[in-house]
Amino acid sequence: MAVLEDLEPKKVFQFFEELCAIPHGSGNTKAVSDWCADFAKRRGLVYHQDAHNNIIIIKEATAGYAQAEPVILQGHLDMVCEQDPDCGKDMAREGLDLTVGGDWISAKGTTLGGDDGIAVAIMLALLDADDVKHPRLEAVFTVDEEIGMLGAAALDASPLKGRRFLNLDSEAEGVFTVGCAGGCMAKCTIPVRRGPFSGTALTVTVSGLAGGHSGQEIDKGRGNASLLMGRALLAMSRATEVRLAAVNGGLKDNAIPRETTATVLAADGEAARAAVERLAGELKNEYRATDKAVALTVAPAQLEDVPMDAESTAQCLCFLACAPNGVQVMSAEIPGLVQTSLNLGILATREEAMEASFCVRSSVGSQKEMLKDRLACLTAMLGGNTEFIGEYDAWEYRPESPLRELMTAVFRDLYGKAPKVEAIHAGVECGLFCGKLPGLDCVSIGPDLKDIHTPRERMSVSSTGRLWGFVVEVLGRAK
Repeated sequence: MAVLEDLEPKKVFQFFEELCAIPHGSGNTKAVSDWCADFAKRRGLVYHQDAHNNIIIIKEATAGYAQAEPVILQGHLDMVCEQDPDCGKDMAREGLDLTVGGDWISAKGTTLGGDDGIAVAIMLALLDADDVKHPRLEAVFTVDEEIGMLGAAALDASPLKGRRFLNLDSEAEGVFTVGCAGGCMAKCTIPVRRGPFSGTALTVTVSGLAGGHSGQEIDKGRGNASLLMGRALLAMSRATEVRLAAVNGGLKDNAIPRETTATVLAADGEAARAAVERLAGELKNEYRATDKAVALTVAPAQLEDVPMDAESTAQCLCFLACAPNGVQVMSAEIPGLVQTSLNLGILATREEAMEASFCVRSSVGSQKEMLKDRLACLTAMLGGNTEFIGEYDAWEYRPESPLRELMTAVFRDLYGKAPKVEAIHAGVECGLFCGKLPGLDCVSIGPDLKDIHTPRERMSVSSTGRLWGFVVEVLGRAK
């Protein structure tokens, strides 16, 4: 028996559950793209599937809507794959284990992928329906959104005739998103040299942090495990001579890392341990409101690798101590909106280098460039280099938007109140599509999703049902 079988709307949750059975993390989207192509084939729908695994499925207008301007529906096929430390699931090969508790759907031990699986499910349900009135529908399923919007950047948009664009990648019911920050990924590489050193081998671990989406939760004051590890390593180096062997943390550029581990050799193991224990108490106090379960621990280790030499250790510790991170500028025009930020999402050590990957965001292009310069300058001073990938422009607010006006009128009729209209700091693919399709009129919506990009991610059943009804009504009035 399907876990979501009894939930309404049935078709939406049926497609969502089918999707969750297919591994579809970023970079692993061929199977889910083929699933969408098979869906289109079975229904005789025109589709365009590219070499990147993006897919466009087109359904012609229903009776009475042939003269209406087409509507583009859009969401992404990939999900962030995060899991609890004790979860043994291979998310590259295994589907999710769904569970329902009250009004909420979640996945056991892993992210749910409601971001953006619910968009995929709603679009497929609309394409499958024979009782929904609508103009020509152009459903766009992109890939690798979570690792820099790579699919949207590569997409050939020539099959799209519409200029009304409904993105389904938001996470709060009743909120119309009408603008977002631009951004890029920055990969800073610090070369390291290694040499012998005699000392006590220790493993240091930062864990128990809340984490979260680096666009939506960057202003919540939550700890970044890799930056806290930098503080721990620096504290140890002040207490005794140390050599860093490896430091690794985080899985995604756009997720605030919840856990980071380092292995070191310390000349005085007890002094190093004491320094870590002192900082552990300080972190408990600093993060008592945002990361109550934060833990900084040290344990004996068996170190087989040759550690970094003194200079490379100092350079890596300097980078982790000085790298900019978190909110840099708040908007002076829109109260509460983060204007510029960055997040150290992935920290990894190879034999010859330490690599740090950042997600850089800003709704002001010059400030995005400023952050790129700061990272490049710091890295260069430490003998390294910086690479920038996945550049995307900000999605600017459109003062006149017939689509927004239509959706606002429908929302008032259904909910008895006005929606909240806002710009956000998180990246949305609408900006890329605005560059591809001049004159595009965009709005982004979605159901209530909580704690996305973490194993605590959950999606509201009732909110999803209301969103379905809202989209159906908007399409019905989109003549």
